[in-house]
Amino acid sequence: MKSIKQLIIIVALLMSTVSIAQNSKQASFKPGAIWPDNKGVHINAHGGGLLEFDGTYYWYGEHKIEGKAGNRAMVGVHVYSSNDLYNWKDEGIALAVSDDPESPIVQGCIIERPKVIYNEQTKKFVMWFHHELKGMGYSAAKTGLAVADSPVGPFEYIHSVNPNAGQWPMNFTAEQKQMTFPKELKSWSEEWLEAVANGMFIHRDFEKGQMARDMTLFVDDDGKAYHMHASEENLTLHISELNNEYTAFTDRYVAVMPAGHNEAPAIFKKDGKYYLIASGCTGWAPNAARSFVADDIFGPWTSLGNPCRGTEEQMKTTFDSQSTYILENPEKPGTFIFMADRWVPDNAIDGRYIWLPIEFQGDKPVINWKTEWTLK
Repeated sequence: MKSIKQLIIIVALLMSTVSIAQNSKQASFKPGAIWPDNKGVHINAHGGGLLEFDGTYYWYGEHKIEGKAGNRAMVGVHVYSSNDLYNWKDEGIALAVSDDPESPIVQGCIIERPKVIYNEQTKKFVMWFHHELKGMGYSAAKTGLAVADSPVGPFEYIHSVNPNAGQWPMNFTAEQKQMTFPKELKSWSEEWLEAVANGMFIHRDFEKGQMARDMTLFVDDDGKAYHMHASEENLTLHISELNNEYTAFTDRYVAVMPAGHNEAPAIFKKDGKYYLIASGCTGWAPNAARSFVADDIFGPWTSLGNPCRGTEEQMKTTFDSQSTYILENPEKPGTFIFMADRWVPDNAIDGRYIWLPIEFQGDKPVINWKTEWTLK
């Protein structure tokens, strides 16, 4: 039996531990810093997206491991929950990779940029993600679907597809549908770029379905959901309408900024206008962000230029990061938070998160660097 003195010491230690845990709680955002979860471990949810459900936020992202192998899906999609956006509870793996070599999501495939939305009609949580088949590099360019009854999963993998097979973009002209293209065009030549802008890759992939790499999801005020993804060898963004269950594509989609070479799309809506922030395509290396605005989600979209403000280097590299998602600030409705990743390809697990407030100068979104900031 423990003595009274021993019990007093144990109670004191427990109280001290509780005090330390309480004092270690986050009360601000520190972009680029280690961001510990409730277990004190750096959050492992890269290329992520957020879902708010019943007053709780859920952060879904790629679970990375150490080294270059971490850029492949060795574990699956991680999920965390939070009530304040600063402090996150580890909820485990929402979608696990398979150990079945015949499964499309077998360990070692590529699963990137998972996004989850909730369907009010079916009461299902619907996840879409960029999916590449194991051993095929980035040639499959598919988008994967998984569903769950709970925001923390487990999510059931359904299938992966190339979107909009046998469908022309809504903003394609009759002339573009009838075009043929020379088999031999020098990449990046004026003639080649013109061919891309006129749908050369859309024609190529018409029967099997279009490419879908970096992607995001967006649910509009009317409940309609959209899947936005880098397509056509990353040269053109596509915005595709999802069905009422959010589990398949309708025949409505558009090609946005043809031959613009955009990826990493993140979208939000403010005062009836749609705003898009994307990046250029330079592999794992950061580049300058670009922003666009439209009165309709299907466009036309107008360029607003680089939204980043700061030093030349910060503007040139989007603060050494790449966009992944944009969410509304719960403390300031009508204002938004830019979410981005600072990739570390040689040691994927060390990737950092860049969260910054989006401000407006007139009708243009602006992102300024802050070493620390709060929602209020």
